[in-house]
Amino acid sequence: MNTIELFLLALGLSMDAFAVSVCKGLSLGHIRLRHMLIAGAWFGGFQALMPTLGYLLGSFFSTYIVQYNYWISCLLLVLIGGNMIRESGSSEQENNGDAALDVRTMLILAIATSIDALAVGVTFAFMGVSILYSALCIGCTTFICSAIGVKAGSLFGLRYQKSSERLGGIVLILIGLKILLQGLGIL
Repeated sequence: MNTIELFLLALGLSMDAFAVSVCKGLSLGHIRLRHMLIAGAWFGGFQALMPTLGYLLGSFFSTYIVQYNYWISCLLLVLIGGNMIRESGSSEQENNGDAALDVRTMLILAIATSIDALAVGVTFAFMGVSILYSALCIGCTTFICSAIGVKAGSLFGLRYQKSSERLGGIVLILIGLKILLQGLGIL
């Protein structure tokens, strides 16, 4: 696998994290650099970690991972999206944007958006790809895309925070359903 192919793969893997980051930016409203860095670190870190774990696990678990990754991703994204929609309808609005970046929420989202990278890591093991370089490329690409996504989302969220959070939840649910339909071979 050459560098261009690896970059394109990394960009493809980062798109779910980018979309979720846009949703985070929508719900945060006014962001700071640290919000962008937190999202980038979570998503980029997990996108680097998962192919490494997949590489280490090799073919032993590959059939289980590939068989269920879309179900797990869909479930997690639908749960988070549903929670965002529920919170957007509540009369009590938190002014603390950091709540949207709490450890529990970010951990779930980071896992949900990086499960496909785990399966890619298994493939890397079969192909004899350098995992250190590949994981670093995937993680850095996702870090940058996620940080940009938070900023892009916040530009819209400052004006339309409640409806943006609702829209963000809908987008997460749609991403989850898209992952499920692709996994089932419908799309």
